[in-house]
Amino acid sequence: MPDDFLSGESGYVSGIRATTKAVAADALADALQLLRLQPWRLRRAAGGWPRRRVLALGVERTDAPNLIAGAREELARSRHELRFAAAPAEGRGKFENLNLLLAANPPDGDDWLLVIDDDVALPRGFLDAFIFLAERFQLRLAQPAHRSRSHAAWKVTRRRATAVARETAFVEIGPVVGFAAQTFDALLPFPELRAGWGLDAHWSEIARAHGWRIGVIDATPIAHGLRPIASSYDRREAIEEARQFLSSRPYTKAVDAQRTLATHRSWR
Repeated sequence: MPDDFLSGESGYVSGIRATTKAVAADALADALQLLRLQPWRLRRAAGGWPRRRVLALGVERTDAPNLIAGAREELARSRHELRFAAAPAEGRGKFENLNLLLAANPPDGDDWLLVIDDDVALPRGFLDAFIFLAERFQLRLAQPAHRSRSHAAWKVTRRRATAVARETAFVEIGPVVGFAAQTFDALLPFPELRAGWGLDAHWSEIARAHGWRIGVIDATPIAHGLRPIASSYDRREAIEEARQFLSSRPYTKAVDAQRTLATHRSWR
C-alpha cells in the first residue's frame, strides 16, 4: 500500500536559519496574544466554565531526561478534578503502556481523557483553557497547537497566531491529545500498537463517521523539543506497523489531514 498516511516531513526544527525563524515567529505570536490580553481574558472565561473530571495518563522514559513531573505539576493547577497516572516505558510500546494504565485507571465517570508524552512543556493555565475551548467549540477529539520552535510533523498542528482554535480533519496521536467522554466507547481501549503511527489517521475517519468535530487549540501552544521525534524506537518499524494496521481499516490520507475546516478567532 502507498504510505499516504505520512505527512512527508519530520517537523524537526534544527539549524541556525530554521531555529531563528521559529523563535521569531513564536515571539510575534506571543506578543499578539499579550496585546489582545488573551491570557487574562481566557483565564476569566475558563474560570466560569463548569468543572470537569479529567483523567491524565503519561508514559515516561526512565533512561533519559523527561518533563513528566513538570507537566503533572502544571495540570494539578487546574480547577478541574484531576487524576494523573504515569508508567515507565520498560521496553513496551506507548499504546501498550497506555492500555495498562487504562486498565488500572478506568475512565468511568470522567469527562475527558488526556494523554501526554514525557517530552512536552505545557503553558501556564493549560488545562482550564484547553477544556474550555474544546467544549466551547464542541470538539470531541482535540490537541494543543505546537509552537513554531516545537518539533511537529504536521503543519496543520502548528499554531496560528490569529486563531484561538480550529476545526480540522485530523488530530495527531501526540504529544498531547484530549478525548471527550463521548469518544470512549469507540476509541478505548487503544489498539495494541507500539508506536501508533497511522492510528490518528484512522481516528479521523472514525470521527467523520460519528459526526464528531475534532480540532487544534491554538490558544494553548505547547513546546515539544526535548528529544528528536522517534528517538526511542525504530522509524521503519513504526511505518511498517502503520501499514499493517491501516491495511484493513479506513483512514484519512495525509493530503486531507492537513486541512483546516474552520478557524475561530474568538470564543465569544
